[in-house]
Amino acid sequence: MKLAAILFLCVTALTAQNTLTQKEISDGWVLLFDGESLFGWTQEGAAKWRVADRTVIADAGDDGWLRQNSTFADYILKCDFRTGPKGNSGVFLRSARQGEPNKTGYEVQIANEHALGYMNGSLVGHVKAEKEFAKPDAWHTMEMEAEGDHFVIKLDGKKILDTRNSQSRVGHVGLQYNKDNKVEFRNIKLKPLGLKSIFDGKNLAGWKVTNAPKADQPPVWSVKDGAIHVEKGPGQLETEGVWDDLVLQLDVRANAIDAMHHPNSGVFIRGDHGGFWTGYEDQIRNEYKDGDRKQAVDFGTGGIYNRQPARKVVSNDNEYFADTFVARGRHLAVWINGYPVSDFEDDRPEGMNARQQARLQEGTVSLQAHDPTTNLDFKNLRIAGLPK
Repeated sequence: MKLAAILFLCVTALTAQNTLTQKEISDGWVLLFDGESLFGWTQEGAAKWRVADRTVIADAGDDGWLRQNSTFADYILKCDFRTGPKGNSGVFLRSARQGEPNKTGYEVQIANEHALGYMNGSLVGHVKAEKEFAKPDAWHTMEMEAEGDHFVIKLDGKKILDTRNSQSRVGHVGLQYNKDNKVEFRNIKLKPLGLKSIFDGKNLAGWKVTNAPKADQPPVWSVKDGAIHVEKGPGQLETEGVWDDLVLQLDVRANAIDAMHHPNSGVFIRGDHGGFWTGYEDQIRNEYKDGDRKQAVDFGTGGIYNRQPARKVVSNDNEYFADTFVARGRHLAVWINGYPVSDFEDDRPEGMNARQQARLQEGTVSLQAHDPTTNLDFKNLRIAGLPK
């Protein structure tokens, strides 16, 4: 094989890490690690975590864990890991922010040896997995499915555990570091499970129109080609149902008439029935400055409007993009096409007005028609409430 071809394959393999395929994006997967930074994660304990060569690494400091800031209940989680000859690490599922993560949630073991026999894939302290050796200094893939009280663990594609346990139903994902046991992770991605459709693709049953007071051009909502289509505005379309903590996923297309005009819209959660543009807004605006996608205009698509701008504009006008909005308590996060763009903790005093306070109470989901130039499509809307 020629040197150029070898280099091409090497570069392709490297850039393919920590990315999602188009099918994975369509199926609802999100990246918990962007391959570049620890955005969306918090270091707990004395372990020293860093990113190098598109890999999360811990090889210094004392015991500790890296906690994903968002919380999930039912999901499939995948990651690649690599340890040394005596590696001892783990992946935490459904753990609380405070306390020992292996006790408030579950520790999926990464170790070829363990004094009590909890080796690779075991839920430490609960059930032992089928013995499966993970070659040191080599990459391996762990797949962990948690749905209700049912857990299935696979190592390099082989199922090594299938069990039930109801100790914890919701919480954080985490990565473990044990002192003097270097561990590396990459391709950390998650697919939420248990989402239910809130739009049947045929009509607007379950939704209600709310127009802006004295709107000269109230929005026109319709169903076209299996999508909610809206033109003109201002106004909104809101759900009859209400949620507080949730995972919301949908596909959005902002239809621009030319390259100079970018439709402005948003998806709201925890809003008031009949209240105009209330709650937290996941902004939709695919515009950025000076050709730099890291300079979002007007908070950018996936930004938490008036609270935190998107750190990168991932999506484009006239193309459907996948939007994942996760909220639990004071924490809100958005992924666009599976890429993490916002991660916000609302530390304001609690109240019912999300523009001025931290709104934790349940409320509607709504779609925004921003102004007379509005032209958007929304489809595949689905939602899962998170247990307390």
